[in-house]
Amino acid sequence: MSGDGDMASVMGFSGFGKKARTFDLDAIFEQTRRTAIERSQHVLGRFTSTVRCLVVILSDSDSDSASDSDSELIGPPLPPQFTAKDDDDDNECLRLPRRPGHADSTASSDEDEEEEAQDEDDDDNPVKKIPDTHEITLQHGTKTVSALGLDPSGARLVTGGYDYDVRFWDFAGMDQALQAFRSLQPCECHQIKSLQYSMTGDVILVVSGNAQAKVLDRDGFNVMECIKGDQYIVDMANTKGHTAMLNSGCWHPKIKEEFMTCSNDGTVRTWDLNSEKKHKSVFKPRSFQGKKVIPTCCTYSRDGKLIAAGCQDGTIQIWDRNLSVHTKFHCRQAHIPGSDTSCLSFSYDGMTLASRGGDDTLKMWDIRNFRKPVNVATGLTNYFAMTDCCFSPDDKLLVTGTSVKKDEGNGKLVFFDRASFQRGYEIEVTNASVIRCLWHPKLNQIMVGTGNGLAKVYYDPVKSHRGAKLCVVKSQRKEKQAETLTQDYIITRKFFYVLYSSTQTHSQSALAVPSKKPPLDIL
Repeated sequence: MSGDGDMASVMGFSGFGKKARTFDLDAIFEQTRRTAIERSQHVLGRFTSTVRCLVVILSDSDSDSASDSDSELIGPPLPPQFTAKDDDDDNECLRLPRRPGHADSTASSDEDEEEEAQDEDDDDNPVKKIPDTHEITLQHGTKTVSALGLDPSGARLVTGGYDYDVRFWDFAGMDQALQAFRSLQPCECHQIKSLQYSMTGDVILVVSGNAQAKVLDRDGFNVMECIKGDQYIVDMANTKGHTAMLNSGCWHPKIKEEFMTCSNDGTVRTWDLNSEKKHKSVFKPRSFQGKKVIPTCCTYSRDGKLIAAGCQDGTIQIWDRNLSVHTKFHCRQAHIPGSDTSCLSFSYDGMTLASRGGDDTLKMWDIRNFRKPVNVATGLTNYFAMTDCCFSPDDKLLVTGTSVKKDEGNGKLVFFDRASFQRGYEIEVTNASVIRCLWHPKLNQIMVGTGNGLAKVYYDPVKSHRGAKLCVVKSQRKEKQAETLTQDYIITRKFFYVLYSSTQTHSQSALAVPSKKPPLDIL
């Protein structure tokens, strides 16, 4: 560098090029920081003014609008629903119009608070959630509807009755005519006692008055028929199937191939859909003296680990599904001996069991303390061995039906509060007994089977989903009349002449046929 300086001085100029610029990085950083702070303050100021405008919009001060109306206005006046107010930053904010129906008075706000409190009370009251504002009636037949089944999706309903018929109803395919798309008699001349879809909805369990349960597919075709046991064997555990009339049956809630049946032969049997030649396991209820008793109803717990059966001696016996010898829970005096317990139903939480007895009672049990019932309701007439009881989808209500004699009143659907067990609500269904009832959790609709051949569906257009709502909006299809093309014939005298001549020709030709017998010689 010193050599370059000497050379430049000798040649008479200051240097060989421009001098490199120097940058003060600290000064640049400080200037950038100040600029960022100023911009942040500016943005913050705009945000603060916006917030103040929102506060002005949400504030309710009528005095400000009055004072603004007295002041001088520059230009045309604002609409009456708008008001202006100056803030500290001299920014003007317009007040937006109120929503329709909003009142400024204190009385209106009190009314709004009362309405909100009433809505909260309605949400807390389970009776307000019952979907019974609308109904449709499905005509199954003229005899008792003794079985109801609805698939898990809620698309198809199946009904069975004392007329031996099983009818299939498709909500999406029906119109306002409400006609079943299929009717059949799978068990010939035996009354249908129970119908239930499997957990997947692809097959249906049919329990009738014979000793062999059947499994049908969704279209009614036979999939499986249980084998009948040897009625001459004393020990029912050694037979391959039931030997007497069936009473009830149901599917396992978790295993799609397993189902259960109970019979007058004194056994409760589980079956595998893939093995129809023999039952899977057998449970034998016993009386206090160790004698055989007849189970009239059976059910699985919600998790499928327990099997419960109600018997003719008034007992309710519960087994562990994997231990078929001894009962896990046993109540000896659940109902009056000799009365048929028509239904057992577990709550959705699995802790409570409801039993509908032939002694005109409805009882609720805690399976953790199974010695005595938690609550009892009396005066519920029951004339049928399959009268149902079920829990609401939110587990707050318990539902059952009542029976009546002919021309002695209307059958009712009775709702009980689970906590207090007070009779909270009733629905008068028809002038016949209410036997089957089913409250679907997805559809939020109630299906009812009656003693006069009707199957009713109760729903609410707001609270319910699909199901009956699909078919009531479809207009009834018009029947297409068959159009036949006919040709008019003109009959003339010539036609009769041709017909007569052809007939004569045919008769003459028939007479002209020579006989096959040899001719006789004439002497």
